[in-house]
Amino acid sequence: MVGLILPAPMSRLQRLAGRVALAIALMLAAATTAQADKRVALVLGVSNYQSVARLANPDNDAAAISDVFKRMGFDIVELRRDLGVIEMRRAVRDFAAVAADSDMAVVYYAGHGIEVNGANFLIPADARLQSDFDVEDEAVPLDRILQAINPAKRLRLVILDACRDNPFAERMTRSVATRSMGRGLAKIEPATADTLIAFAAKAGAVAGDGDGAHSPFATALLNHLATPGLDLRLTLGRVRDEVLKSTGRRQEPFVYGSLGGDTVALVPLIAPKVDPDAESQRDYEFAAQIGTREAWTSFLGVHGSGPYAVSAHAALDKLDAAEKAREKADLLRRQAEQQARQKNEDVKKQIGEQAARQAEQAKLQVSEQARRDLEKERQRIADQAKRELDDARRQVAEARRQAEDAALQVEQAKKQAALDAQQQIEAARREQEQRERERQATLAAVTPPAAPAPASVVVPAMDPADIARLLQAHLKRVGCDPGTTDGAWTAPSQKALDNFNRNAGTRFDVKVASLDALDAVRGRPDRVCPLVCAKGQKAEGDRCVQIVCDGNDVLDAQSVCRRRPDPPPQKPKAVSRQEPSPRGRARPSGGADSCGGSCEGD
Repeated sequence: MVGLILPAPMSRLQRLAGRVALAIALMLAAATTAQADKRVALVLGVSNYQSVARLANPDNDAAAISDVFKRMGFDIVELRRDLGVIEMRRAVRDFAAVAADSDMAVVYYAGHGIEVNGANFLIPADARLQSDFDVEDEAVPLDRILQAINPAKRLRLVILDACRDNPFAERMTRSVATRSMGRGLAKIEPATADTLIAFAAKAGAVAGDGDGAHSPFATALLNHLATPGLDLRLTLGRVRDEVLKSTGRRQEPFVYGSLGGDTVALVPLIAPKVDPDAESQRDYEFAAQIGTREAWTSFLGVHGSGPYAVSAHAALDKLDAAEKAREKADLLRRQAEQQARQKNEDVKKQIGEQAARQAEQAKLQVSEQARRDLEKERQRIADQAKRELDDARRQVAEARRQAEDAALQVEQAKKQAALDAQQQIEAARREQEQRERERQATLAAVTPPAAPAPASVVVPAMDPADIARLLQAHLKRVGCDPGTTDGAWTAPSQKALDNFNRNAGTRFDVKVASLDALDAVRGRPDRVCPLVCAKGQKAEGDRCVQIVCDGNDVLDAQSVCRRRPDPPPQKPKAVSRQEPSPRGRARPSGGADSCGGSCEGD
């Protein structure tokens, strides 16, 4: 939140938010473009061969792959199984018309395939293949498949799970001695760009039909083909790795052809919805934790409207009202203390003047009645002075109570604002989690059960300076003052976190501002570090105020008000009467007894 007050950190927050928003916008644009593409697929599976043994899995593989394409949202998915040569050629011809205006065209074939003289053929269910001369009549050449999907604009993909052992090879006669016929399929290099041909096993190798419900190649395709946002080259690479692992490295799928530099994914990445209030929520949390007028004013200067602006105005109004009440209470307290001090001085002056008058009157009046009258008057003045001092003290106590109540109202206003902010932020987070669950449900709808969970979208990590600023704000809130909240994790901030560790019983590394420390400090609702006041001050709520002693009390070295020691009593001045001493009486002059200047024996 300090970023709202200090220009430099705020600019970093804005740049980070801008980069995140731009990345999400680009992801949404890419997803929108991918979803607008027309995607079509032809799925062929042949298990029930009429002239050779039946294959167990191609029909199952084709049905499962067809379901995956449908869940992936393909516009057209045509599933054809156990076709004869005429039906298969017609299916390819019809699909060529469908692929003419498509962006992505995919053909999947599971069944027997054969290579003759360097050319690859798909074998229909009714093929007999008595000789190599029959292949061109009874099989469908791979080139015909490539010609059918050639008009597709962005991607042309052929997936062949057809590298099984050729059961026709042993009984086929060769019409031309130079015509070759090898195991598996022949290597092929597509003549058209953006075309890929994926073999279940590399050229010249044989693929297994599998002992389970699907072939190893089809099983890997079902696990990875529908991964949202994954480039097709990476998808086929993962398929290769899984087949190698599941077959003990006996079978290695291979891909021929090439694509350009852009990402080509069969399933577009479903990006999470952009939260337009994410930056406002983050800044609102910063302002709520700092809780000052400047923080709320700065927030409203940046986010003058939106769901958090109303709450920020309400928090600012509460803070204004509480601060005005505290200022009024502080003024009344100062006035009461000033009146008490003035009254104390007046009483002292009156007592001094009365004492002076009494002393003067005592010199002039010697009668007992006068002394009693003087003592009575003195007592009356002292009682009146005591009553006035007691009234002044009660006024001071009441003013201090009002000031403490006002300070408490300010703290309660800050805590309530932080609580309101936290509740609003939690509600926003719950809404974000609900949107994330909905997004995950959407991903699950297009992902086959056996497929791993879609890769999550990487969210940029939180700026360490933002973590430091937020941790500094929370440390100040719980009484462990780090000095400034500028995001620079220097010695005062480290000392504040160390103070928190000692009082909260935690052991966080004070050299770094970590998210764990932020969560722990943010979870403390009240003060953790004790308030330390300077000499001559005392704690009132979350503030240090000057200690003012009442009456004759004075502040000692331990900042405690104690009664002023009474001055030593003054000895009263006695009225002496000069009487001649018998020894000092003057003798008659001129008599016989006169000493005449010096007398001895006196």
